[in-house]
Amino acid sequence: MDIQFTEEQELLRSSVQRLLRDQYGFDARRKIVASEEGFSRKQWAAFAELGLLAAPFGEEAGGLGGGPLSTMIIMQEFGRHLVVEPFVETIVVAGGLLEQLGSQEQKQAFIPDIIAGSKVWALAFSERGSRFDLASVATEARGNGKDYFLSGEKSAVVAAPWADYLIVSARTSGRVNDRDGVSLFVIDRRTAGLDLRSFKAIDGRRAAEVTLRGVKGRLLGREGEGVEALEACRNRAIAALCAEAVGAIGELNSATLDYSKTRKQFGVTIGSFQVLQHRMVDMFIAHQETLSLMQHLSLSLSEGEAGLSRLASGAKSKIGYAAKFVADQAVQLH
Repeated sequence: MDIQFTEEQELLRSSVQRLLRDQYGFDARRKIVASEEGFSRKQWAAFAELGLLAAPFGEEAGGLGGGPLSTMIIMQEFGRHLVVEPFVETIVVAGGLLEQLGSQEQKQAFIPDIIAGSKVWALAFSERGSRFDLASVATEARGNGKDYFLSGEKSAVVAAPWADYLIVSARTSGRVNDRDGVSLFVIDRRTAGLDLRSFKAIDGRRAAEVTLRGVKGRLLGREGEGVEALEACRNRAIAALCAEAVGAIGELNSATLDYSKTRKQFGVTIGSFQVLQHRMVDMFIAHQETLSLMQHLSLSLSEGEAGLSRLASGAKSKIGYAAKFVADQAVQLH
């Protein structure tokens, strides 16, 4: 598959490339990760000014109407530079849930601030022992249909230390593993009873263990229908992360090819050795395969095709394998 991008999409790609080339080199990223906060609000504001935070949202929500394809373009370039700012967590995940489930009042209250870059969001859905089962929710929400109070714990909430708001999954009815009875709530991070234990993730980003003790939350969407919404959200997030991985694969291939043309051994460049040429061809093929899968998944999302969970899982598995393979080869060739 090879998507023919529109003029607007090509302009978006070139704008992101130019911004990251000028402002997000490797040394700049290293300083950002090593900073006390762990991400750059200056860069986040630059993303907002360029329209990147508005690109995936629909026009009725104040966005640019780019949908999953704009997310794919942005995340592929972010992957080339290992951008740590919470685009997936705030725009793709939380923003997508707000746009999908939020009332008109909630959309007007929250989405403009996300697009402007003034508010950061994160999704708290994972719990200890739940693995990847979105229905495995022990956190409870008790309320009367208007006011809800949440109690429980959430694990490994990426970007939570940066967030102004959290979207939290909690059980309003049923048993721990029932699909029915899981609801989503918006919580202001400054609300009393909310505790965060922050830590640095393996990629240098920030995450937290979250404890809720009678924290007041606002219902997002309908009560008891959170699992279905989270599954759709998971597909969007997988597509974004796949695009990020494909961008990283492309950058590894380019760096390795350039190195092979300049590094000399036995008086000749190592790129002239046939056995190394074969390795780089395998890396190139892996990249082309992942490009096709990435585009297929993103295009299917934009067209609302059925069976997306199976496609997303397949793309995640294949692209994850290819990313590890290319990374291993790049290390060895260097």
